[in-house]
Amino acid sequence: MFAIIPKELYRKDQELKKMFGITLVLLLLGPSLWAAKLTQQWQRLVDLRGQWKFSIGDNFEWASPEFDDADWSIIFAPSHWEEEGYPGYDGYAWYRKTFYLKQINDGLYVQLGQIDDVDEVYINGKLVGASGRFPPDYATAYNQQRRYHIPASYLIKGQDNTIAIRVFDAELGGGIINGKLAIMRDNYAVPFVASFEGEWKFKTGDNKKWKNIHTDDSSWDEIFVPMRWEIQGYADYDGYAWYRLHFTIDSKFKNERLVLSLGKIDDLDEVYLNGNFIGATGYMGAKDESAEFSDEWLEYRDYRIDANDLIFNGENILAVRVYDGMLDGGIYQGPIGIILMEDYWDWRRKNKEETGVSDFFNLFDFWVPSPGRDK
Repeated sequence: MFAIIPKELYRKDQELKKMFGITLVLLLLGPSLWAAKLTQQWQRLVDLRGQWKFSIGDNFEWASPEFDDADWSIIFAPSHWEEEGYPGYDGYAWYRKTFYLKQINDGLYVQLGQIDDVDEVYINGKLVGASGRFPPDYATAYNQQRRYHIPASYLIKGQDNTIAIRVFDAELGGGIINGKLAIMRDNYAVPFVASFEGEWKFKTGDNKKWKNIHTDDSSWDEIFVPMRWEIQGYADYDGYAWYRLHFTIDSKFKNERLVLSLGKIDDLDEVYLNGNFIGATGYMGAKDESAEFSDEWLEYRDYRIDANDLIFNGENILAVRVYDGMLDGGIYQGPIGIILMEDYWDWRRKNKEETGVSDFFNLFDFWVPSPGRDK
């Protein structure tokens, strides 16, 4: 005997089988699709593997593109410097190299593989990244892959650009030891209306008046964003600090939906645009209260901007109040800048792994708008 299956149950059974088949195909093809995505995303513009100028010792003048390194040694990278004529050497050393770019775009990175143990990287004399901690608060980062964003404003089109790398090795092998060395372009990078990655004004402490447009920040320190403040002269600092940035924006964006992206901040933040509050993540507490924090440092900050909060074709002031409760602090990961809302969500969809969202559950995000799009 054969059972007669109602049409409704038959359809549901076929739909389940179809969904199962799609899921199985995605699981089987996942590794191949991931490799193809990486190939499409990262484009090598300059190969930095090969000969570099090299000197042991430590002198911050060596970061300058004007410094004459003609009498420096030649060393091959990547390799341990012990294998390149410096056996048994532990301590400070610098690498220098020039590279040429025909075109300058947003989304440029310097990729340096593994560096043993600690590094700071300068492009045309400006700090763009660092890993580990130099003495006296030494901490190794020998097993981390180095990839640092280069603000387009730091580069010179059609001329030689200088990369200088300060390295400290505590023991055993040292230097730029492994990996691909290159200037790369992220083809999935956010197309900024205004990029804010670079130097900001910075001051430790807390004063709500620092949100105001007319605050004099000319004597404030300068700090690179995005990068944790501990490796920029504020080692072991926990507590409140303020960032301020002066910027302009073209009036052609006056009728667009805009997002201010501040990447990731450790731990809490309040954001003011031209003195007006536009958003916050976490609770800092009222006066004489302790701030409360947990995992806010993992969250992406994206704040909707009202056109009325902006001064088009004039100077704007962005002020960010930050509280760090322990360990690392500050605006430490991008993207940082103003973005068209549709471009921002397109970036989030293309970078699901980067933004901490599951690929499988976000396949539907290509067709179903995110509930946060219009917040």
